[in-house]
Parts: sequence; C-alpha cells; structure tokens
Amino acid sequence: MKIAFHGAARTVTGSKHLLTLKNNRKYLLDCGMFQGMGKETDALNRQWGFDPKEVDVMILSHAHIDHSGLIPKLVKDGFGGKIYCTPATKELATILLEDSAEIQEDDIKYVNKRRVAEGLPYLKALYTAEDAKAAAGHFNAVEYGSWFAVDEFVEVKFTDAGHIIGSAVVHLRIKEQDKTTRLTFSGDVGRYRDVILKSPEEFDQADYIIMESTYGNSLHEMNVTTPDLLLQWIEKACVQKKGKLIVPAFSVGRTQELLYALNQLELERRLPEVEYFVDSPLSVEATEVVKKYPKYFNKTIQKVLESDDDPFGFSGLKYVKTVDQSKMLNFRNEPCVIISASGMADAGRVKHHISNNIENSRNTILMTGYCEPNSLGGRLMRGAKEVKIFGVLHEVHATVGSIRSMSAHGDYEDLSQWLSCQDEKKVKKLFLVHGEYEVQQQFKQRLINKGFADVEIPEQHYEVGLA
Repeated sequence: MKIAFHGAARTVTGSKHLLTLKNNRKYLLDCGMFQGMGKETDALNRQWGFDPKEVDVMILSHAHIDHSGLIPKLVKDGFGGKIYCTPATKELATILLEDSAEIQEDDIKYVNKRRVAEGLPYLKALYTAEDAKAAAGHFNAVEYGSWFAVDEFVEVKFTDAGHIIGSAVVHLRIKEQDKTTRLTFSGDVGRYRDVILKSPEEFDQADYIIMESTYGNSLHEMNVTTPDLLLQWIEKACVQKKGKLIVPAFSVGRTQELLYALNQLELERRLPEVEYFVDSPLSVEATEVVKKYPKYFNKTIQKVLESDDDPFGFSGLKYVKTVDQSKMLNFRNEPCVIISASGMADAGRVKHHISNNIENSRNTILMTGYCEPNSLGGRLMRGAKEVKIFGVLHEVHATVGSIRSMSAHGDYEDLSQWLSCQDEKKVKKLFLVHGEYEVQQQFKQRLINKGFADVEIPEQHYEVGLA
C-alpha cells in the first residue's frame, strides 16, 4: 500500500492524505481547504494531485474547514463514495460547508472585479451552496469507540481527539494478502486541560502514525487563565481606551470558548458593562450544535451545567444575524466587543470589521489562535504597519494583541502525552503533517529523542510505500 500527502504537508492547512491499496482501492483521510497562503491559496485549492473520481471512501477527522472545506469540490469533481465521520462532525460540517460556499461566492465577486480591471478572465467559486448541499448527502455518522467496516479491506474506529466537538482520531485496520496493518491519523489533537472538552483518548498500538504538529515547538501559557487574560484586554480596549475590541474567532470551538470565558466572568461579577456582539450567523448555529453534545464536555463544565443551563450565554450578549445589522456596528462609537469569524481574519465578516476599524488607535484587534503567516491575522501578529484588505491599503493604528492560551491544538507536551500510549519501538514510521516546516523539524528531533526511530516530514504530493 502507499500513502500520499496532498495537503497540510510542511504547512498547516489543506489536510488531505490518500491511502492506495495494492488492489488500487483509494481512501482519502480529510479533504481540507488551504487557508491563509496568500496568492497561492486559490491555485492550491484548485489542484488535487489525484483524481477525485478514483477515490472510493473518504474519512473525515473533524469539521474545521482546513480539514473538510474541499468536500463539496471533491463531490463536484466526481467523488461518489461515502464519507465517514462522527455524528457531531456531520452536523457541524454540513453548516460549515454551506457557509464556506456563501463566503466564496461573495469573495469571488471582489476577485472578479479586480480581474476585469486587469483584463483577466472571470474565475468561478470553488463550489456553490448547492454543491455543499449535494455533498452533505454523502455523510455517514458513526459513534466513537467501535470498529466498523467501510469495505472488505478496511475497518475504521474513531476515538475522541479532544479538539472540537466531534473531533476524532482515525484508526484503520487494513487487510492485504493475509496481513493486517494498523494506521492511525491524529486529525488535530486537543489539549489535556481544555476548558470545555474531555481530554484526547488513549488508543491501540499502531504500525504507522500520521500526526499533526502545529505547536510542536511551543508550550501554551498556563500561568494566567483565559478569563483573566480576556478581562485584561476588555479593560484596556473598552474601559480605558473607550474603543472596540475586535476578536477574530473560528465559529466552531474558539467562539464557544470565548463565550464560556465571558460567562465565567459574569458569574464572578467581573465582566465589564459594555455590549458584546457575536457577529456570525454560523457561530450561532455552531453553538447550538455544541450544546446538543454535553456528553463530550469535561467534568468541570458538567458541574457548571448543574447550576447554569447555558454556559455560553450571559446578559449583554447580542447575536448579529443580518448583513445590515453587521454593517451598523461600524457606525457605533461606544465601546464594545465584537467576536466574528474567521479566526485567521482572512474571510467572513470580521475582515470587514478590521477594514473599518484598523486605522483608529482607540480600537484593538485580538487574535485568539493560530494564523497562517500570510493570512491577514498572521501579518497583523507579525507587526505589519500596513495591510491590504479588499485591495485597499490600510495603515495599522489599532492595537494588535493575541491570547495564545486559547489554542485548541495541543502543544508539544500535549502531543507527547497523546503518543505516550504507544510503544515507540513498534511504530515503523511516524509522519508529521499539519505544521510549519521549521516547527516540524524541531518536533521531529524531540520525537527521535523519545525513541521514535523513523520520523518523516513529507512534502506536498509526496507518496511513499508502507511495508
């Protein structure tokens, strides 16, 4: 059998790994969209490196767009098989993909205006809302913890990855010529001290492991809690400077963590009396899905639920649904907090909010998670003095900050703990994906020091045989 890496190879987004058996059956692990890669992003998302018509089965680790975002294009381009995932992932992916389609259809209008001015032909969106709805018909939901056969050659089991609601580590038992090979794909590994979710589960011994490495050289801040850090930023931005605090946040995972932290501050009577807006219809839907799966919450939040039936709600919170309501926020002079997607600030309503507020020194932009270096969020975090948004150059006068403790990705200690259930001498090869190359090289050395003899960092479209 062979494994080929068609995304998240020496980069963080675009997760796609294709397993091909000797009988030419093909199994795709994730089908993610590249994000925040600058001018290369669109081209990367249009080039597969394989033929979607030849893929027999797809297995999805979780709903985040960098893992699921090209599924509608996969189906549109000829994939006709089943897509297996957990029930929560099926629900979340369905709404995320429809939202992604709408964003693309809106964004392509801006792109085509510029292309026409430059004498270039129109581009089409990667897929439409109709394509996203058609793709949803391919999803098959399977619970954590039990082996199930996708065909006569491959069995799959999901274990909880602790990253977002429904996120799974994917385990495969592959049968070829009376031999069984055990392959584990991490998806994204969560944290062992997550404020909402249970910790990642232990798993059976694997022969081969495909593992994410986003924070393979980092430790998250632990000395100050997220509510305390968030409070500091609200007080600086809204109370002292009388400005807006704009918080780019992924609709699934990060937005709920922010709301939970703000709810905690209110319960402790420490929440400043300013208005709080969640400007993302998708975040509203995603939060409702998250609430449906309390069995995946950790013991702490289970205890909170005994006295607070909505740990993601508090007085002063307003959900913004319509485009007109969103635009009206730009005319507000009063201090407020605006939480809006996307997390890298490269698409969605938050991009408009940053565009309208970045030149005012009263305002603050607070990043709360990983950003690709070339994304708008990544450029702001690197200290850019000027940024181009929707083709217009803006001077950066707003304060730019970040809270690193909020990442849903495990740091190198979490990743090491996730691997601790494995006998490193029985792991034939460990592939590092979903990380920046420099970070991966450092994490590779850490794993070699722990006794993993063969650690590889595949390039884009690299294919290798598995013994």
